[in-house]
Amino acid sequence: MMKTIRFDKMQGTGNDYIYVDARSETVENPESLAVKISDRHFGVGSDGLVLIMNSTTADFRMRMFNADGSESAMCGNASRCVGKYVYEKRLTDKTEIKLETNSGIKTLRLKINESKVQKVSVDMDIPLLEAEQIPVNYPDAMNVPIEGMNFICLSMGNPHAVTFMDNVAELNIEEIGRKVENHHLFPERTNVEFAQIISPERIRMRVWERGSGETLACGTGACATLVAAVLGGKAERKATLELRGGEVEIEWDEKTNRVTLTGGAEWVFTGEYKI
Repeated sequence: MMKTIRFDKMQGTGNDYIYVDARSETVENPESLAVKISDRHFGVGSDGLVLIMNSTTADFRMRMFNADGSESAMCGNASRCVGKYVYEKRLTDKTEIKLETNSGIKTLRLKINESKVQKVSVDMDIPLLEAEQIPVNYPDAMNVPIEGMNFICLSMGNPHAVTFMDNVAELNIEEIGRKVENHHLFPERTNVEFAQIISPERIRMRVWERGSGETLACGTGACATLVAAVLGGKAERKATLELRGGEVEIEWDEKTNRVTLTGGAEWVFTGEYKI
């Protein structure tokens, strides 16, 4: 018997996901649904699926699945959209929201204007820099040689490999991104960021997301890129990241060691999907 679920499509800096209120909708096989609904020709089209759920330890819980069905621990762009979702659908009147994710509880701070969420700042926690924490099977996570490039590897709740180059526009990201994502040094695969320093306070970036391919933006990837740039002496601790889908602000606080991601979130459309 065919069943229909209600969904909302939202995007944060072009990183688009399908959002389902799993408190009222039953999703029995989210991995399979993510593959079908994310297909840009035969489905709704998205970078993945996000379930908004009840939580026993926070205000809400988020589970997210990439377009290939694999579950991801954290997504900064999706977190911002969840903040807008729960506030504008009147599931909460809080402007500081605790969100449970598979990489811990994140704090969302909402900037409101005329009852609408204009921007969301996400406390992305501290970057993990040890090889076993990322994980990457290489002794020096700050200098990992792959495919003739040197990568700085770290975790922002999920693994990232960041490299710097003169012009990201000329990059054949389809070829190199896939190779690095699936390289044997990454036991859980990895997200891959290719960054170009415009100035110490502005960085241009393209991202190859684990399980989704190139996307217009990646929140954790933008955070990882800023951290890598600071560690490499290439950027200030607060900078604007230029992504294909727009701009976000990243700050790595020297005192607390915590990274904050700030950007917008937008509705795209609402619909029903038969499963």
